[in-house]
Amino acid sequence: MIKVGVTAFQGDVEEHIITVERAMDSMGIEGRAIPIREKMVDVDALIIPGGESTTISSLMIKTGIFEEIKKIADDIPIMGTCAGCILLSKEVDYAVKTLELMDMEVERNAFGRQKDSFQCSLDIEGFDKPFPAVFIRAPLIKRVWGNCRVMAKIDNDIVMAKEDNKLALTFHPELTGDLRIHQYFLNML
Repeated sequence: MIKVGVTAFQGDVEEHIITVERAMDSMGIEGRAIPIREKMVDVDALIIPGGESTTISSLMIKTGIFEEIKKIADDIPIMGTCAGCILLSKEVDYAVKTLELMDMEVERNAFGRQKDSFQCSLDIEGFDKPFPAVFIRAPLIKRVWGNCRVMAKIDNDIVMAKEDNKLALTFHPELTGDLRIHQYFLNML
């Protein structure tokens, strides 16, 4: 039985849990998704959803989950969406403590304020058709290096990257009915 944890401090926690379970069901995987709030539990994969990155970082540090994630980071797949993407980065344009798990630099709120949120069809490496990506006060991956590789761009702007068993997205795949990104993530197990 596969267990996927979703850090549950802010953001679309319930949406990620529902989407992961739908993706598992569509793939014939026996498992469940569980919220991670006060302490880290034994999971096979982890999702860090969106929200406000400084708040999420602060709460992860306060609960001890921050250090627990760093300890297990090499052993399990981790996906960060929006603020989760920021928290996976080694460099960020704002004073926020990150997990430093991916060789990338991220700029917070790069696409503007809430009113500048948008949806677009996004070409993703390895996907046969565009993905309906939802961007809400989205960050931007400014650059990648080392083993981190670009998986999707809007014009010349990087919006999705992968490094080993880590996946970073500046958008919200849990807000669409499209299960492909969560399926892709589950295939990283």
